Parts: sequence; structure tokens; C-alpha cells
Amino acid sequence: MVSPELQNKVSDEELIHRFQGGEKEAYDELVSRFSGPLLNFIYRIIGDIAFAEDLLQETFIRLWLNRDSYREIARFSTWLYTIAGNLAKSELRRRRVRRWLSLSTDNQERTLELPDPSADPHRDLERRNIRRRVEEEIRRLPRVFREVIVLRDIQELSYEEIGSILQIPLGTVKSRVNRGRRKLQQRLKDLL
Repeated sequence: MVSPELQNKVSDEELIHRFQGGEKEAYDELVSRFSGPLLNFIYRIIGDIAFAEDLLQETFIRLWLNRDSYREIARFSTWLYTIAGNLAKSELRRRRVRRWLSLSTDNQERTLELPDPSADPHRDLERRNIRRRVEEEIRRLPRVFREVIVLRDIQELSYEEIGSILQIPLGTVKSRVNRGRRKLQQRLKDLL
């Protein structure tokens, strides 16, 4: 059980320092704070929830194993997103190789959702279709644009943090965000 002190008052950097000092509760709080945002980030990069969950676990395993390699040169969140981003990029490279070697192209997952009886089915269907279409178009973006769009517009990270995570200059981050947004607008102009 994580103490209320850890949940509300302590910075991420303080938590990693406590974890480096052997405080397991600090690790638990870091996992609690970052599980949702990191899963969202990884999923939007690779587009597969099962793999995203596996990569999230791998990210936290690497946090556990490499906790002593964190130095307060950058924010802790930047360091952790970099780990997750590198794992996602490696998975994308492996998938490209697998796809090239695979003879089968039917790898589609199908998810069934039960409707909420109190909801307006037409409005909900329209919202789901729009969300699905936007997510699909984000996944169709080239990786360099997809990464910055997810980090900026979905994860709401600063341009500086994105530059640190992706190890690219600030101007490149801004340029890619703008170009990625323009590409999305062009592809989604029928919805706008």
C-alpha cells in the first residue's frame, strides 16, 4: 500500500531517488503514476494493445533493473518515456521483419464491446467511429510524425521533453508536430 504522502506530495524525481535508496513503495508509486500514460503512449505508437501491455511491463522491468542509471540530468518522466519509446521502436522494427517474412496477412484483432443501455447509441457510434478514424490516421502517419503527435497532442508533453525523449533538436520537434498535424488535417478533412 502506497502512503498518501507518496501519492500527492512527492515529485517523480524524489520517488526515483527513494527507490534508488531501496524504498519499494516509491517504485510502486512510480508504476501507479505512469502506467496509464505510458500504456497510452506505447499503444498509439505500435497500435496493438496486447503488445503495448507487454512493452509497458518491460518498461517497468527495465526501470527496476536500471534504477541506478537514472541521473537528474533530465526529468524522470523524460527518462522513462525514452525507455518506453525505444522499446516501441524496437518492436516496430521486429514487426517489419516478421511481416516481410510472413506469408499470412490476416493478423487482425477483433474486439466486441457491449453497449451501455443508458447511452445514446447513435451519438456513441458516431463518437467511436470518429475516434477510431483519428486513431487509424495517427497510426498511418510515418513514425517520425506519429511519435511527436502522440507525445505532444495525446500525452501533452512539452516540446523540450519530446526533444529529450526522441533525442532531436527543438526545431525538429516543432517542425514534425506541425507537419504531422497538417497531414492529419488533410486526411481528416471530411470530419472537420
